Amino acid sequence: MSKVPAATLLFWVLKIAATTLGETGGDAVTMSLNWGYLAGSLIFTALFVVMVILQIKAIAFHPWLYWATIVATTTLGTTLADFTDRSMGIGYAGGVTLLLTLLLLSLFFWYRVAGSVALSSVTTRKAEMFYWVTIMFSQTLGTALGDWTADSLGLGFAGSTVLFGGLLLLVAGAYFLTSVSRTVLFWIAFVLTRPLGAVAGDLLDKPIGSGGMALSRYTASAVLLGFMVICLLVFKQRPAPSGSESGSGTVPEPR
Repeated sequence: MSKVPAATLLFWVLKIAATTLGETGGDAVTMSLNWGYLAGSLIFTALFVVMVILQIKAIAFHPWLYWATIVATTTLGTTLADFTDRSMGIGYAGGVTLLLTLLLLSLFFWYRVAGSVALSSVTTRKAEMFYWVTIMFSQTLGTALGDWTADSLGLGFAGSTVLFGGLLLLVAGAYFLTSVSRTVLFWIAFVLTRPLGAVAGDLLDKPIGSGGMALSRYTASAVLLGFMVICLLVFKQRPAPSGSESGSGTVPEPR
């Protein structure tokens, strides 16, 4: 049985909320608490490892465990990207290039080993390991990509939010109007939700002089966490069924 959720509308709403929470929560630890990027990365790496182990050891799909693991990847992605871009001094463009390469390599080796990177194929422990490593790289890449467009390209947080929101709408249009591989579209959308959440989080908590709204990182994180909890309490999620490329059960697996 699959232990990851189907890619429904609820999935994408929760994913964007989780990525935004990852940005505000990660910044709360590294900036507001002033623990720094290295300490933050070490803390969230430990949390990520623990959550992935629990997720892999689970025998069925548990929405609360799954989304707790996703939040662990988003906070780790925030601190790890900031450490790579800023503390290591390779810059946003260098960070984006490095992380994109790691993401593509993860997908390549996953495909070579398992024969598929579709959501519906995540039914074995080996596939789960590749799944979570790929997600971790995508979350880190998304943070670096959001920072690159907001700062280096000069789009700002609001402009970058519009950019990535627009790109996600194009992906949605391709899903409904074309026959492009649902697996390809899923991973493109999955990656794009991360920079959208990153710049949205920065828009909420960065100083007004930097283009943000200067909200408390703790308050923003609490509100986002509360929103996710309400969604999980009110709406029931189902696991991704086998035999569909997207994991939503609506598109047959191509032969």
